Amino acid sequence: MRSVYRVLAYLVALEVVIQTALIAFAFFGLRKWIADGGVLDAAAIRNHTATYTGAEGITVHGVNGQMIVPVIAVLLLVASFFAKVPGGVLWAAITVVTVVVQVLLGIFGSAAAGLGVLHGVVAIGLFVIAVIAARRADAPVPAEPETPTSHHAAGIA
Repeated sequence: MRSVYRVLAYLVALEVVIQTALIAFAFFGLRKWIADGGVLDAAAIRNHTATYTGAEGITVHGVNGQMIVPVIAVLLLVASFFAKVPGGVLWAAITVVTVVVQVLLGIFGSAAAGLGVLHGVVAIGLFVIAVIAARRADAPVPAEPETPTSHHAAGIA
């Protein structure tokens, strides 16, 4: 179960990289499209006429960030209860909370562009948190102290 925990935590970190690549793909495609004479306005967005290489990056970024990443984070939290990773539940919970903050920043970012800066900074934090969580899975499990009753139950005198 520690391996499952480790893989899920690294998947969260990988998703941050994927999300970064998707939004950069979308932005650079949009920038080139505008430089080549494309016009982005409310009508182009509403009528879906802003077709450029990279436009799908925005859609995939949104779907991935609002559905896939949260599911992986919740699975990490569930796995943390069984994995016996020292501090694993705490780091998985921090990961989930950070993902929730990211989703909310992404949703409300369209109303306040300044939240986009915070969204980017929190993404870096999420990456670091997920890597720390994954690396915790390599920490040795503390030995459980033996109790006198455990010797009798095992038939040891």
